[in-house]
Amino acid sequence: MSDADLLVLEDVSLTLPSAAGPVEILKGLDLRVAAGQRIALVGPSGSGKSSLIALAAGLERPTGGCVRLFGQDLGALDEDGRARLRRGRVSLVFQSFHLLPSMTAAENVAAPLEIARAPNATAIARDWLKRVGLSERMRHYPHQLSGGEQQRVALARALAPSPALIFADEPTGNLDTANAARVADMLFDLTAQTGAALVLVTHDERLAARADRCVRLQDGRSV
Repeated sequence: MSDADLLVLEDVSLTLPSAAGPVEILKGLDLRVAAGQRIALVGPSGSGKSSLIALAAGLERPTGGCVRLFGQDLGALDEDGRARLRRGRVSLVFQSFHLLPSMTAAENVAAPLEIARAPNATAIARDWLKRVGLSERMRHYPHQLSGGEQQRVALARALAPSPALIFADEPTGNLDTANAARVADMLFDLTAQTGAALVLVTHDERLAARADRCVRLQDGRSV
């Protein structure tokens, strides 16, 4: 593992039970992500893209192989240990925005900062909402925001802790063309500004083409 590698997957496999018997989701997959690198994961539905994200972020355990995040073998850590490793260093952005409905936009962005006991969480949250063009929407609740605005809040929440690595799983999948383009521009521009590495799952070939490297998955393998 290079000192520049934030994430390394070696010979990773994932098999899940089903009513029809075990299903192989990932099969001997290798992946390296260096600091500041933008990688797009593309492939048909069911090819294992979202499962790869779950394993890489330590949300799931592989059936075989090794996942190392920031030099730590995730298989050697329990759930709390993996959460501590991610805290402030890994952020996730999903197709569904996952905003807390009882919190304003500013409170949603500040929440992970407060959990990490970061000083000036409210001020940082407000600054990030300005950077994603939502300075007039800080006190609005998710139900008062459009889909594009909600995803921009989610993006601000992901970037506010200054993570080293961001996982984005179809972040434009629920948006119309105009909002998808705006969110995509912000995702690439702001991660470049902060120096965060990005692992992006997308079906959009134009979006994937903006990454430094494209990894294609098919039937649980990289092709």
